[in-house]
Amino acid sequence: MVDVLPRGPLLALAVLIAAATGPLLARTAVRLARRDATPRATPARALGTAAVLAGLLCGAVLLGGDRPATLAYAWAGGAAVVLAQVDLAVHRLPDRVTYPAAAVAGAALLADAGLLGTWPALLRALLAAAVAGGIALLAALGAGLGLGDVKLLALLGLLLGWAGWGVLLAGVFLGLLAGAAASLLLVATRRAGWRTPVPFGPPLLLGAVLALLVEGPLA
Repeated sequence: MVDVLPRGPLLALAVLIAAATGPLLARTAVRLARRDATPRATPARALGTAAVLAGLLCGAVLLGGDRPATLAYAWAGGAAVVLAQVDLAVHRLPDRVTYPAAAVAGAALLADAGLLGTWPALLRALLAAAVAGGIALLAALGAGLGLGDVKLLALLGLLLGWAGWGVLLAGVFLGLLAGAAASLLLVATRRAGWRTPVPFGPPLLLGAVLALLVEGPLA
């Protein structure tokens, strides 16, 4: 697909949006973790969130260009920085972040299909979301995952499945690998035991980002 808008200005816009919304998302993460409307994020957290968000938004632009699907990945990037921080803090993935991300992603991918005729990719994404969510639900019934992880995997199935089945498999594999590596590191440094619960959301999100980076621009 040939972009109508040059990517340079889109990348600059992505950085500006990240700088403006990063502190807000950092504050949102703190408030969701503490379930309190008053706490504020530290300057370091706000700056770090803005920097990570800038990378994710620029990645979305490089991945999709000026097409509706880019909005799906950009919004998911914003949701990811909040979900990761909350999960690391309190081992919880708030529905108030996951559900809107799924709704926006679904609408953006539907718009992409309607405008650019990418219906096969949309159908694959929906099937991938159902498969990823269904398998995760079975794992949750066996006490291996929380329901928040199930919903996150369904969302990642939608986004990674749009790019391809191979991307979905790579994303899940890399997420599991990152989670295992983090768990081993915590045990080795005696910051956790073998039975200590470890947040599963951040490794899954990292695996998804890595898989999309390897895949490169969407067709």
